[in-house]
Amino acid sequence: MRASNIVFRAALALGMVVAGFAVAHADTASVERGRYLATAGDCASCHTARNGAPYAGGRVVGTPFGGIPTPNITFDRAKGIGAWTKDEFYLAMHEGVSRDGTLLYPAFPFTSYTRMTRADVDAVYDFLATVPKVSRRNDEPQLSWPYSMRSLMGAWRLLYFDKGEYAPDPSKSAQWNRGAYLVQGPGHCNDCHTARNSLGATVSSPRLAGGLIPVQDWYAPDLSTRKGGGLANFRQQDIVDLLKTGRSSRGTAFGPMAEVVQMSTQYLADDDLAAIATYLQSLPPRPAPDQGNDIDASASMARGQKIYADSCADCHGVSGDGVAGVYPPLDANSSVAEPVGVNAIRIVLSGGFAPVTAGNRRPYSMPPFAQKLSDQEVADVTTYIRRSWGNNAPPVQIDDVRKYRSTPTY
Repeated sequence: MRASNIVFRAALALGMVVAGFAVAHADTASVERGRYLATAGDCASCHTARNGAPYAGGRVVGTPFGGIPTPNITFDRAKGIGAWTKDEFYLAMHEGVSRDGTLLYPAFPFTSYTRMTRADVDAVYDFLATVPKVSRRNDEPQLSWPYSMRSLMGAWRLLYFDKGEYAPDPSKSAQWNRGAYLVQGPGHCNDCHTARNSLGATVSSPRLAGGLIPVQDWYAPDLSTRKGGGLANFRQQDIVDLLKTGRSSRGTAFGPMAEVVQMSTQYLADDDLAAIATYLQSLPPRPAPDQGNDIDASASMARGQKIYADSCADCHGVSGDGVAGVYPPLDANSSVAEPVGVNAIRIVLSGGFAPVTAGNRRPYSMPPFAQKLSDQEVADVTTYIRRSWGNNAPPVQIDDVRKYRSTPTY
């Protein structure tokens, strides 16, 4: 009996060790999954102030209604989310409600994160629990009245918030569904790549049709690759290359998208990048954009052609075809020909800076011309670029150049 008891105890102990190993292994897997999803969601970019500790908050998200500082999401119990349960964290991600019942502002993209599965949200929680804790008090939003009244968020949510996890489309492939999930959920791409109404809500139809990013004043292009879309004629590999390295045969990431590539998409698995491309390639065609043909831009085009020949052609080519892998093409470039012209104006004024990535360690950058060119000259050369070769976008007005010359560079 004593020997049998020893054997039983040994077997029980061994079982407990094996079970403990399995739990530890599962926790490690969940942490790594959460790290990957937090990277896909670019969480560190928003929740890390300049020169601040990772995920400790403090970066101000600019909105037309005022600035909203991001909160500390390290696991400090007093000033972070260390006292939060997984259920409370899921409630914030899925419904935009804090643990004390406070309705969160949609500068936090819970309108997209609601599509994430419970398992994925729990994994992000597990990852954040491993981030070094930081005792940093959260700053209060600086919103103008009446937008500072959180009680109004209840009405806003009734009008514009459609909660619910992503439901796979059985008529589509597994790759398409994975891409749709990443774009609609953790990637929250629609939060930038769509227009917003006067109350800050994204326009639901069509999705990903492009829009001006409030306050930052960059235009996030339409992501359809079909006729009339902002990525018309992009191949799958072009999309993968752009997200992986920050450059492709069709163009280069810049402005806010450069940060997204540098901090987020370059670290995604190739299979996931291909899935995202597959989903984007399925977006429907768009209506033909307004080409501004009712405006006589002939004089501006003539002046702009000379400026382009003197200042731009050496790098981008006489025909705007660029140099492969070095200088992006301007011909049929969706960033150049986007509807409002802000991207072209701002790059001419402030320069173009591609992200540093593992696949593009020493990117070429474009110098700023703000000190060299007048407002009229910037309007002329951007008009020429936007209406030459394969481009046929509306001309640029001098008042737009004046406006964006004073816009801060983000």
